[in-house]
Amino acid sequence: MCDLDHGDLLPLEHDEWVLDTPFVRDFISQVRAIVAHVTSPDEAVAEIDPYFRDLLRDPDWLPSEYQRDAPQSGMGGGIGQWLLFRAADRSLSLFSLVVPPGSMTPVHDHLAWGVVGLYRGNQDEEFYRPGGGRLELVRRRPLQRGDYYALLPPRDDVHRVRTTSATTSVSIHLLANDTGCVLRHTYDEQTGEARPFRSGYVNAACE
Repeated sequence: MCDLDHGDLLPLEHDEWVLDTPFVRDFISQVRAIVAHVTSPDEAVAEIDPYFRDLLRDPDWLPSEYQRDAPQSGMGGGIGQWLLFRAADRSLSLFSLVVPPGSMTPVHDHLAWGVVGLYRGNQDEEFYRPGGGRLELVRRRPLQRGDYYALLPPRDDVHRVRTTSATTSVSIHLLANDTGCVLRHTYDEQTGEARPFRSGYVNAACE
């Protein structure tokens, strides 16, 4: 597949395995093997499907420290974005997104293909289409553990999630960029105006 533009981010010296376990290494190895031979993001998502489902089903691989909220995070609302792995060339990242009860993300984009799945709790998910001075709501649906969806820019990339359960929700993100560090966008709910946005990670620097 074609390389994505990773903005002004410099390559890292080496792959960063924040959660360095055989389970995570095996998963990333499978993903990399798939990405190496497919010709489109749609194909990649389809072939990653069984491995990502296994990730969401296994209750034991993600330690509790990566399921905590983060009051000082760049996402606001106590939302924590915890890096688990990223490639040295910034072409792939795996992270958990922790959203406390009652909190929701801003409407935002990702600028990369990927898959997102719910690991714990319940969420409502809304996809939008910006343009013409407004945000058009394309889809709204409830999510429970094990549900997942693809991000396929430009048609399926702008969304928002909110936790609807009484407990914190945790979602797992696999994306074809260094999502916490790339400069992406939030969108004004009334006008659809895009604003520069870098979410960051709770546990890793961008430089």
